Amino acid sequence: MSWLPRSPKARRRLWVVAAVAPILALAVGLSLWAMTDSVTFFFTPSEVTVEKAPAGRDIRLGGLVEAGSVQRHGADVSFAVTDKLASTRVVYHGDLPDLFREGQGIVAQGAFLPDRTFVAHQVLAKHDEKYMPREVADKLKAKGEWRPAPSTASTGNAAL
Repeated sequence: MSWLPRSPKARRRLWVVAAVAPILALAVGLSLWAMTDSVTFFFTPSEVTVEKAPAGRDIRLGGLVEAGSVQRHGADVSFAVTDKLASTRVVYHGDLPDLFREGQGIVAQGAFLPDRTFVAHQVLAKHDEKYMPREVADKLKAKGEWRPAPSTASTGNAAL
């Protein structure tokens, strides 16, 4: 056993590390595995593909509610979410937020059916005229489709 240290203290430390390391690795691995079900990814309609968002997988879909797409069927509401490049049909059962309307930014959480219809179990709408979900605003800004309100831009220039 030439690879073991000669000092008894060093041998004891080596055995403690050898015993603790696999237990710690197992705990970290189990924690990461348990969190995979609680992770929800955010997509815009143009980014959603069968590979990225397979049927049944819980995701967040964000964009603007397409004008003229809202249809109410009793407690069910269907509408289209767009990012100006693609549209995705969304079906939601329940009451929509009070500020939900056409042309507004929303984030819907749910899953796709095999026919690629998105069934939402939660719909979040912006809460005032200046707010848009960060992910939606970033995606729209990257595509050059979203512009801040003119009053915000003029205020920023006045401060310079």
